[in-house]
Order: sequence, then structure tokens, then C-alpha cells
Amino acid sequence: MSRADAAELRADAARNREALLQAATRTFAASATEPSMRAVAREAGVGIATLYRHFPTREALVAAVYQNQVERLTRQAGELLRRLAPSEALRAWMDLFGEWIMTKHGMVDTLRSMINSGEIAHTETRDELLAAVTGILDAGRAAGDLRSDVAADDIAAALIGIFTVTAGQSERTGRLLDLLVDGLRPRNLEG
Repeated sequence: MSRADAAELRADAARNREALLQAATRTFAASATEPSMRAVAREAGVGIATLYRHFPTREALVAAVYQNQVERLTRQAGELLRRLAPSEALRAWMDLFGEWIMTKHGMVDTLRSMINSGEIAHTETRDELLAAVTGILDAGRAAGDLRSDVAADDIAAALIGIFTVTAGQSERTGRLLDLLVDGLRPRNLEG
């Protein structure tokens, strides 16, 4: 096999893995219960053997999707700050967080089992997400765009509450997220 052929095989494998991650994310988000591995492969447009070659177990797939989403959330916090005011970046990040919450619907049982067994370090994930929120809050404080008395833990608790109470009610979710961000803006002490 030539170097070019080997490189093409590696590129093809990387494309298949990415397609599988994206398909699994969509499938998990759309499912009320855990979908079959066959459903994920079908959504990705690959055979079941290709899925198992990349992710030999359901747990391996769930861990990869979970980590991919956490990395996306942490990366997006910085990207949003580069193009939006901090309060707008925080609001946009909240929508991404909601998408992440939805992704977990179809993998919640496996995920819970993996967290309980220590296969997924929940505290590390939590720390990564809190660091992303802290970065946005710090930028907002520096710009005078967000209050200085709010911690990332406060935001996380509020988001969990909002997404838990409004599951499946996107209009209401958006309205409550807007209210949360409005409450995070500095108060006008003069008026």
C-alpha cells in the first residue's frame, strides 16, 4: 500500500468517525430512550461494522459524544466572546448548553452508569464548563456588561433549573434565559 493510499484510508477513517459522532449526537438528542447502535450507524450512513470499529461499545460511543460536546462548549465560549459582547456571548452559550442537555436525553442511562462507575469524571467536566462560564463572566465584568457578584456556579444552577422545568418548551426556555441574562446585567443605581 502506498503512502497516499494509507493517508486516504486514515482520512476516510477520520471522516467516518466524525460522521458517527455527529450522527450519534443527533440521534441521542432526538430520542426519548437510548437508541440502538444500528440506528446511530444508519443515521451516519455507515454500516454497523464501521460503527463498532470506531466505538466497540455503547459506552465508548457515549463517552466520545459526551467529551466532544464538552469540548465544543468550552471552545465556543471563547469564540463567542471574540465576536459578541459578553452578555450576548453568555446568552448564545446558554443556547449551546441547552443543546448539550438535549443530547444527553438518549444516552442518560448509559451516562449515569458511567459516571457512577467512574468511567466518566463528572467533576472534571463540571470544572471545564464552569471555567468556560467564568471566562465569559470575567470578560463581562471587565467590560461593565455583567454584574460582578455572580459566580459560574450560580449560572450553572440557574441553567439546570431552567432546562429541567422547561424541557421541550423552547419558547418558554428562551424567554427564561433572556430574563436570566437581563438579571445579570449591572443595575443602574441612578434610576
